[in-house]
Amino acid sequence: MNIVCIGGGPAGLYFGISMKLRDPAHQLTVIERNGPDDTFGWGVVFSDQTLENLQRNDPVSAREVAQSFARWDDIDVHFKGEVITSGGHGFVGIGRRKLLHLLQARARQLGVKLCFQTDVEDAAAFKDADLVIAADGINSRVRERYAEHFKPDVDVRPNKYIWLGTHRLFEAFTFIFEHTEHGWIWAHAYRFDSDTSTFIVECQESAWKGFGFDRMSQEENIAACERLFAKYLGGQRLLSNAQHLRGSAAWLNFRRVSCGKWHHRNIVLMGDAAHTAHFSIGSGTKLALEDAIDLARLLHEKAALKGALEEYEAVRRVEVLKLQSTARNSMEWFEHAPRYVHFEPLQFAYALLTRSQRVSHENLRVRDKAWVEEVERWLAQRSAGKRSKRAVPPMFTPFKLRELSLWNRVAVSPMSMYSAKDGTPNDFHLVHYGARAQGGAALIFTEMTDVSRQGRITPGCAGLYKDAHVPAWKRIVDFVHDHTPAKIALQLGHAGPKGSTKLEWEGANEPLEDGNWELLAPSPIPWSPANQVPKAMTRRDMARVKAQFVRAAEMAIECDFDLLELHCAHGYLLSAFITPLTNRRGDEYGGSLANRLRYPLEVFCAMRAVWPGEKPMSVRISASDWAGESAITGDDAVEIARAFKAAGADVIDVSAGQTSARAMPVYGRMFQTPFADQIRNEVGIATMAVGNIFEIDHVNGIIASGRADLCLLARPHLWDPYWTLHAATQQGYKDVPWPPQYLSGKQQLERITERAAQQQMAINI
Repeated sequence: MNIVCIGGGPAGLYFGISMKLRDPAHQLTVIERNGPDDTFGWGVVFSDQTLENLQRNDPVSAREVAQSFARWDDIDVHFKGEVITSGGHGFVGIGRRKLLHLLQARARQLGVKLCFQTDVEDAAAFKDADLVIAADGINSRVRERYAEHFKPDVDVRPNKYIWLGTHRLFEAFTFIFEHTEHGWIWAHAYRFDSDTSTFIVECQESAWKGFGFDRMSQEENIAACERLFAKYLGGQRLLSNAQHLRGSAAWLNFRRVSCGKWHHRNIVLMGDAAHTAHFSIGSGTKLALEDAIDLARLLHEKAALKGALEEYEAVRRVEVLKLQSTARNSMEWFEHAPRYVHFEPLQFAYALLTRSQRVSHENLRVRDKAWVEEVERWLAQRSAGKRSKRAVPPMFTPFKLRELSLWNRVAVSPMSMYSAKDGTPNDFHLVHYGARAQGGAALIFTEMTDVSRQGRITPGCAGLYKDAHVPAWKRIVDFVHDHTPAKIALQLGHAGPKGSTKLEWEGANEPLEDGNWELLAPSPIPWSPANQVPKAMTRRDMARVKAQFVRAAEMAIECDFDLLELHCAHGYLLSAFITPLTNRRGDEYGGSLANRLRYPLEVFCAMRAVWPGEKPMSVRISASDWAGESAITGDDAVEIARAFKAAGADVIDVSAGQTSARAMPVYGRMFQTPFADQIRNEVGIATMAVGNIFEIDHVNGIIASGRADLCLLARPHLWDPYWTLHAATQQGYKDVPWPPQYLSGKQQLERITERAAQQQMAINI
């Protein structure tokens, strides 16, 4: 094949190497607009996995690269006058210029033609080429020239950063956070050769403007950064290798690139031209090299060019999306770093290390057991309010809301069972809630319990609107209190426009075939075209429904529930008032967010007025509509939470979505936790995280990093009511109150778990 590669960075060079290794007969030309020594950036960080991939693909260049590595194990976090050090991380770094020189030499050795200082405006110039590779970086001209085919999505991020170097050698991967009169500014620093370190300075735009960086020359910018970080530089200067940039242009906004397609005819994108991942996890070069390996492999294996390019895109897209997701988490943490500066240094460092969700609590333990145990002792002491010598799994630290004390941080999320008769819970509910209360969770939520027959989702929904409901619920509450250490919370709601539908397993959100009842909503907007049109509520309707919520709260007192939650999420009645997607009212209950919140807040305040002062109240909200513009966003959720806090809410149950049939949620592990994190750390109110939390590591990491105060698990408690007790055994934590009737089972489980651990240890040895 005659192949032209536009771009002589790691992607283009390594692709040329990889193709020549598979067939020396290929004609490979790599064209670079800069000179062989010109590069932006200083050091490149590799992981062990990347090194293994390079070794398998080309042992010769892998060996040359490995011999030039700077290696380190520690991460140092400088924050509030303390240095928090965590070890065992195993990083390696190399100078970008050194890497390019090594790859250039290897490419020439294999017969790749290298053309420097040659500008290419359009891939169409290479009509005789069988394949044109666009590896021309984040500002790819080829990608933009054929944008209608590649469909690039370029997201310019808000933070400012400047990529510098220094001869101050940092022997650990170092993060430095400095508080100034203009706000927080921080540096990412690491050594990559015998006498040079990368030094990336980053801050929010407000701080950047406050310092006046936007009005300075490049020399003034660097001098200002030197003054800010002087005590960490040991007398060394900061250096720039981007001399072509002037003044504030030396500061950049990271551009997150993703493309709908990676190939068009015989043109294919590779590396940063196709996708980018934030520098805070050092993944850009990794992606570029692995793109090159897979594309070369598939071109060699596949007879047809089109088939090879399609499979390349299919294979690489999955891996890229995974890493971009990880990088997005890390990027967003740094974009909002000032959100966490109220943390104590140890927790701040833990939150930083686990920011991407790729490094988990147990993964950290493998790297640095002593440090993780220090975090666990600190959290146990802080939670219990007394000195603790024990390292306690974060999920088993206590938590208090008003006078309600919970012995751990795990809760059973509200889950509709659709098994009541005219709202009355029965033996199924007694066994269902009783089993989960025995299973170790500290707090059990009821399903959404409706305040009227009209407010039910389905005919099978539980309610609290008839006198007969009180003893039925009290029977369940008494069992939980008498036989378990768990507390039980009641979630009250009204289905609004999502009511009068079939049982979940008969057709979720599908209207009943017959027997429908009138629906209420802020505006006459149906949940979907298939659902009935609700009645727009009058002021009389609103007063009546509010009274129903108050009456249900009073009945909840008779039942002796420990916590009361108001359901303002998922498109049900009160949620329908909050989101502009379904609230089109022209009165004081529509329009602005403050107006749309007016009725839910009126209902909450009326309930809080009758609910005992020593007992807490929570509110479940949908923190995002996931429905594009003119919809609820995370920033709106902060204002919603702030309003409910002012009204007397003690904790926010942070869910998301389900407010519109056209929502497009982004699923993944702990995918709603970022909303709980934002609300907790911007509003200053306790939060409950929910949404695809299903592993022990998830719970421990969320609690230890201060992203939420409680974790609500739904489906895990359906497949294992004893999830929390089993989690304690798996972690070797024995100070857990099992039902006394089941203690022999506890002992056997502990023996089985210990035996399995010993067998695994023997295998590892």
